[in-house]
Amino acid sequence: MAAKKFRTNAKCGGCSAKIGKALEQNGVPVGEWSLDLATPEKLLTVNSEMAADAIIRIVAEAGFKAEEVK
Repeated sequence: MAAKKFRTNAKCGGCSAKIGKALEQNGVPVGEWSLDLATPEKLLTVNSEMAADAIIRIVAEAGFKAEEVK
């Protein structure tokens, strides 16, 4: 399973919690995603077979932007 990486506009732990909750409710378990707020890109990494478009949609529904980094 390849890790997918996304640039986000998350700013704090609360943002991370909202994104994480949305991912978990859509089948991405704890431990299969991480959000590094220390990077300028606020990099979200997801280890899932889920399509990148679906992950972007889930993040958007949580109220944030995500753009795949290739």
